Amino acid sequence: MGPRIVIGKVEPEAYKALGALSNYIEHSSLTKTHKELIKIRASQINGCAYCIDLHTKDARKNGETEQRIYALNAWRETPFFNDEERVILALTEEVTLIQNHVSEETYQAAAAILDEHYLAQVIMAIINISAWNRVGIATGMQPGL
Repeated sequence: MGPRIVIGKVEPEAYKALGALSNYIEHSSLTKTHKELIKIRASQINGCAYCIDLHTKDARKNGETEQRIYALNAWRETPFFNDEERVILALTEEVTLIQNHVSEETYQAAAAILDEHYLAQVIMAIINISAWNRVGIATGMQPGL
């Protein structure tokens, strides 16, 4: 892959605007665990190697286990995630793969476990990482660089 633009240099105001949403998410009431699970799972689905690398490292720094990180793409088949995490992961998958829509079942399961403010924050966190994934993929950002 040849060199690509660095949006933060070419259009710093656009980068700053997306960063403002990230700042909102960072200061929301979402737990660090929930934020990182959302970031990793959405990045896996979107295929953003840069974000997977970054957020798995961040998750480890925040105390996430290797076992849960490795099993994240198969979370339904493991006993490693609690009910709240499972509903957040299901919502993450459906919002990330939005062309399939968010099912009523998933939405109602999330609404039953999460209060409306937390649910809104989860949805915004999913949207935010998906936007960053698209920046990383479109501009060819590489992990570890």
